[in-house]
Amino acid sequence: MSMPSQEEHENDGEEYILDENDIIQDYDIDEEELPDADEEGDSDGEEDFDAADDSVHIFNGHTGELYAIACSPTDSTLVATGGGDNKGFLWRICQGEWACELQGHAESVSSLSFSTDGQLLATGDMNGIVNVWDVASGNLKYTLEGPQEIQWVRWHPRGHVVLAGSVDSSIWMWNADRGIYMNSFAGHGSSVTCGDFTPDGRKICSCSDDATMRIFNPSTATVIHVVEGHRYHSDGVTCLTITSDSMLALSGAKDGSLRVVNIETGQVVSSLNGHSDSVECVAFEPSSRRDRWRAATGALDNKLIIWDQDSSPRCICEHEAGVTCLLWLSGARYIATGTNGGIIRIWNSLSGECARILRGHTDNIQSLSVSNDGHFLVSASLDNTARVFEIAEFI
Repeated sequence: MSMPSQEEHENDGEEYILDENDIIQDYDIDEEELPDADEEGDSDGEEDFDAADDSVHIFNGHTGELYAIACSPTDSTLVATGGGDNKGFLWRICQGEWACELQGHAESVSSLSFSTDGQLLATGDMNGIVNVWDVASGNLKYTLEGPQEIQWVRWHPRGHVVLAGSVDSSIWMWNADRGIYMNSFAGHGSSVTCGDFTPDGRKICSCSDDATMRIFNPSTATVIHVVEGHRYHSDGVTCLTITSDSMLALSGAKDGSLRVVNIETGQVVSSLNGHSDSVECVAFEPSSRRDRWRAATGALDNKLIIWDQDSSPRCICEHEAGVTCLLWLSGARYIATGTNGGIIRIWNSLSGECARILRGHTDNIQSLSVSNDGHFLVSASLDNTARVFEIAEFI
């Protein structure tokens, strides 16, 4: 039997009214049990990601914001963190709440780094103190003083020599085995925002808010090159990376500019144009050399850009918030990014496709690191936590 059409009903012209004989069964309805139209149950099927947590371990030892995180280069489970509660911690991935608190700082721990052999840990704070810790025991080995607020700490690639840059425009170097001052490096006109030894240990490259790069001899503290002027940056430099053969340095600045510098000659050899806001992080692919390199850069314009040697972008990877940190994962096929939105993403560096979104943090990501076996990614956030994510599939 066919149903009558709407047109037939409209042409009928008669009004049909229900009476008591048409009622089959009546029910009592409690109005308080009726759902509101705007309740979560009526969300059009959208998944609520706010409570999603993809981490396999959360470290809650800190009582303030976290600023720095690093994985041991020799122990696949050991992690160090530092933050705004004036504390550092050593803790282990997926081993409950075991932790060794590193006491001794009176201000926020802004930077930290393991020595290349994993035996020592350096932590720098906003009071200008660098503490050196024996990793095996967790004991404080030396307290190193001299500069003002510490911006970063790095180790010599072949020994226990620690380097630190400060807001007072200076760089200091100490022998960490003996706790003695070795050299200081002057010349910058503003905060030394980033720096490092070259991988061969023969030079120091540093960049500053004064829009310059300086290349030093570590032994004599003399300046080899000053990179500045119209071919270099016109705004403060924020980040730095160096190729594995110690020949090229890539720097990013507040104005979104990127420059590739030949460390031997001090000449700008390439400009990379693509960002429209402050560049927060840069990294050469680990095997990059002067004649063959790839690089990744992240900025507050919500972009990760992957560059080929011809200075053109291979991929532009869009985010929903500014990119604050990045690193190449083991095998260099994938790149991890952390953002101001608290989201971590893993990207295919060849195709530019997002391979994984990692949720759990509720505030900005400040730092990322990866375990030495490549199985775990660790993150530090302003939400007072460090989180561990399993990434073995991306090796």
